[in-house]
Amino acid sequence: MSLASAAKMQMIKGERHLFSSSDDSAVMKQILSTHAPDGRDIDVRPLLHVVEDVLSRATPTVVVTPLTQHDLVDDKLHHVENIGMLEALAYTVHRISCEIAYKCSSGGDAHATTLAVFNLLTNYPWDAKVVLALAAFAVSYGEFWLTAQLHTVNPLAKSIALLKQLPDILEHTNVLKPRFDAVNMLIKAMLDVTKCIIEFKELPTEYISPESPDMSMAMNHIPTAVYWTVRSVVACASQVIGLIGLGHEYISSTTEAWELSSLAHKLNNIHGHLTKQLDICYRQIADKKNIESYQTLVRLFETVHIDNMKILRALIYSKDDLPLVDGTTKKRISVDVLRRKIVMLFISDMDISHEEMFVLVQIYNDTHQGKVERHYEIVWLPIIDRHHPWTSTKDETFNRMASNMPWYSLHHPSLVDPSVIKYVRDIWHFDKKPMLVVLDPQGKVVCPNALHMMWIWGSLAFPFTSNREEALWREETWRIEFLVDEIDPAILTWVKEGRYVCLYGGEDVEWIRKFTTTLRRVAQEARIHLEMIYVGKSNPKERVKRAINVVANEKLSGYWQDPAMVWFFWVRLESMWHSKMQHEKSVEEDVIMQEVMSMLSFDGSDEGWALISKGSVDIIKSHGRKLLDCLTKFDTWKDDVDVEGFIPALQTALKPYDTHEHCTRLILPSETGRIREKVVCADCKRPMDKFILYRCCND
Repeated sequence: MSLASAAKMQMIKGERHLFSSSDDSAVMKQILSTHAPDGRDIDVRPLLHVVEDVLSRATPTVVVTPLTQHDLVDDKLHHVENIGMLEALAYTVHRISCEIAYKCSSGGDAHATTLAVFNLLTNYPWDAKVVLALAAFAVSYGEFWLTAQLHTVNPLAKSIALLKQLPDILEHTNVLKPRFDAVNMLIKAMLDVTKCIIEFKELPTEYISPESPDMSMAMNHIPTAVYWTVRSVVACASQVIGLIGLGHEYISSTTEAWELSSLAHKLNNIHGHLTKQLDICYRQIADKKNIESYQTLVRLFETVHIDNMKILRALIYSKDDLPLVDGTTKKRISVDVLRRKIVMLFISDMDISHEEMFVLVQIYNDTHQGKVERHYEIVWLPIIDRHHPWTSTKDETFNRMASNMPWYSLHHPSLVDPSVIKYVRDIWHFDKKPMLVVLDPQGKVVCPNALHMMWIWGSLAFPFTSNREEALWREETWRIEFLVDEIDPAILTWVKEGRYVCLYGGEDVEWIRKFTTTLRRVAQEARIHLEMIYVGKSNPKERVKRAINVVANEKLSGYWQDPAMVWFFWVRLESMWHSKMQHEKSVEEDVIMQEVMSMLSFDGSDEGWALISKGSVDIIKSHGRKLLDCLTKFDTWKDDVDVEGFIPALQTALKPYDTHEHCTRLILPSETGRIREKVVCADCKRPMDKFILYRCCND
């Protein structure tokens, strides 16, 4: 059976595995018997580079392109880099070329010719065998096309072309096109397989052992891949040799093109299999490197440093000289700009709310505008899920977000190493919710998450250490100025003027109408100056927006027009909770913790609520239904107002409405590793049951 017929049968069989055919098994026994490497180790990359250069320039065309300066420089580089290696291998390449030419010219069997080549390469490793065979083919193929390309302009080339009868061949270029297309396709397949073989040779043994199952499996297939690549070299060389002096009859034959296509099909399948194995090996190597990098990162954070450079270079891709982008100038810069500075790592995914970004930018910009001297730098560390492909849409989102940040950011999320992502998730407990990890000038973590501190106290929390956070809490009391901070300066003015201030929330429009109307009537009868502000809910979605519209249109009370103000009010309360939790505070022992939890439980309920204050510390709060019922019966306790004052009288009047039966819900965004198993109720001090809630708040 001819080689072309055999190849055709192989393609008909289709799914039959390339490496398990009985024919291949017998052939490979012969090939393996010729393999006796003497231990020499050859860097075949430079030789392959020259081979690729020859094969890419040797194209079936007679158009002459003058040498450019770039080509001349390339030739010089090839000479300088490879002269020693070429001198050592030139004789072997020449012998292989002559052997193939002789066997093909005398009509030798393709397998026998291939076997003869392997006998010449007995002492070489597998990667060197295949590259040397390709080099021998590149010499003959390059000479053939060099003559063909120059025969119309160079007298020497013209005479050689006449001896080889190339003009006759070139007259039939249209007929030859399918054959040379097949040659080019097979050359590409040979190069692909060869590069794959070299990649296996270059895999770092410190990360993947040659004895490992996946590597061992790949190594078992390398001899077969080398055999079929050399066999393809013989087939391509045979095509070129067969064209010389054989006339029109040989030129018009289609059998040879079929043979080449069949070999290309086989090599492509081999390449596909090797590539899969290579990918598996690369993943193993990457996993081991990530483990090593992770362990290095752990050790670095356990070590005392003179500055923060080692830490920052480990966190921010050290192989890139300019990994950062300056948020002000938008220029790429080095990590060195952060040397010995307090660095706050803003860690987030690609989903940051508009309100969150808006408030953080405002706080950061305060330190740039002379209000507070800037003592720290923020660096955005974007954490992406590498299991999902990076798309142009994600790229646009990243660039848009980075462009809105006045601080430093990475110029691409891929600069965050997988080991860093693992560290951020495992050690710093990052899980979707943005966080600010503070590193001191020596790179030591001084606060695991200063974002809560930032929301509560802004730049006053500098230097954003856990010690500073504790000190700020020691100075703090539960008062309305602390609750609203600078979100609404008007409220702070009302407090100073001695007015009563009522903050209320919820999304029940009917309760809002009844409550605001009733409280305004009670305030008039009690002769107190009262201001009311609607503060919505922590999820200011459509129902809250509808409530705001009702409050505004019916002039029921004041309200915050900017959704960011509503968001910030509630996120500060949540931050107070998380900050206290970081410092191991509990409801039983901490008054502010009790008050914060009560406010958050109000927000977690479906009904309204209200807080009424006079001055800094005279505060009362209650669920909306109880408070409305109590206010409705104002006539029964209004005489006490003149004696006790409005808030004490209201507090006394509310006592009968307190019951032991109640249901308190505390709904907080999850923070992995931060929420305790045991949380007690702010009302009755009994342990609360723990549930998992999945909530969609689109309406």
